[in-house]
Amino acid sequence: MLETFERAALEAGKAIMQVYREGCPSARKADNSPVTIADERAERIIIAQLEAAFPKTPIIAEESVAAGNVPVIGRSFFLVDPLDGTREFIDKRPEFTVNIAYISDGRPVAGIVYAPALGVAFAGENDKAEKLLVDDHFQVTQRTVIRVRPQPADRTALASRSHNSPQTDVFLAANAIAQCTNIGSSLKFCMLAEGLADVYPRFTRTMEWDTAAGDAVLRAAGGSTVTLDGLPLTYGKTSQAHDSDFANPNFISWGSARSALERA
Repeated sequence: MLETFERAALEAGKAIMQVYREGCPSARKADNSPVTIADERAERIIIAQLEAAFPKTPIIAEESVAAGNVPVIGRSFFLVDPLDGTREFIDKRPEFTVNIAYISDGRPVAGIVYAPALGVAFAGENDKAEKLLVDDHFQVTQRTVIRVRPQPADRTALASRSHNSPQTDVFLAANAIAQCTNIGSSLKFCMLAEGLADVYPRFTRTMEWDTAAGDAVLRAAGGSTVTLDGLPLTYGKTSQAHDSDFANPNFISWGSARSALERA
């Protein structure tokens, strides 16, 4: 499965980088979030690859959902964010990513996060996570197994560059975390997986396609993502009384498998 993810992500990244270099106008979707032709081209590429390899598996993709194309899901399905960090993309910051994940029984069990402007990707499946170096020809040149680090006494937190909140500052103070780095897109999960940071608290709205691929990489590397009650973040959340389909609650991602309740 990861081989298909890798091919789709690299091809989508190539299309995205063409638009990135040439520049393009952006538009606003119904939820006021930005969208560009790069999002749309990348999503078409990814969906075509997934449908060809796994024709019976439903695909929940961000731009398709925004257009009203929402297939019925079962126990297994794909989650696709063709361009996570569109604001970074528009502002010419290189932290945007291509995200593809496979969900089984509510868990993200395989995923890839590809940052084409940085020439790096992260993939995870079956308790194994890797960092991939990608050259200018969109070919993988190196693969390195990655793992979360033991939690140090002086922990480093990660926060969203574009979606930070006062609750994040409260969390950092309550957990005596003095060092916090802001970074865009799902790369925050990957930094935890690589052992470069320790915790990523998220108190502003996300959708499942925003988090699933990075969460899959993090869990494969030995980390965890939990809701504020300490339970694992699940996927495939539909018919939610308090929010729209596939919307996430607030969560904490840790560079370890222990829950938030165990840390309280």
